[in-house]
Amino acid sequence: MDLKTATAIRRLRLVSAPEAISFLLLLVCSVLKRTTDFNAVPVMGMVHGVLFVLYVIFWADAWNRAKWPLKTAALYFVLSVLPAGGFFAERRLRREADDAVIASRAREEGAVKA
Repeated sequence: MDLKTATAIRRLRLVSAPEAISFLLLLVCSVLKRTTDFNAVPVMGMVHGVLFVLYVIFWADAWNRAKWPLKTAALYFVLSVLPAGGFFAERRLRREADDAVIASRAREEGAVKA
């Protein structure tokens, strides 16, 4: 994995958890809006919207650079629209990045031919 691909995956990983948190907070704010006089939906909606747009942009970049199959790319996109899916996406992306680093080091040491 080259540096640009690793960077694209890292960006996607770093935005996935905050996007998931903002989604959950938006859901809580929606419930509070209906049950109390507290209305933070406009603010949380904007925060979540910005983070979701960033996630989609970083997802498209990572898909393009990592050459993921359609099934993998679709999985990461579906995880972005599930309330806690960003946490699962972050964990899978971290594992993928760690595996790529291990494979890269093995190639450098000559343990694996690629």
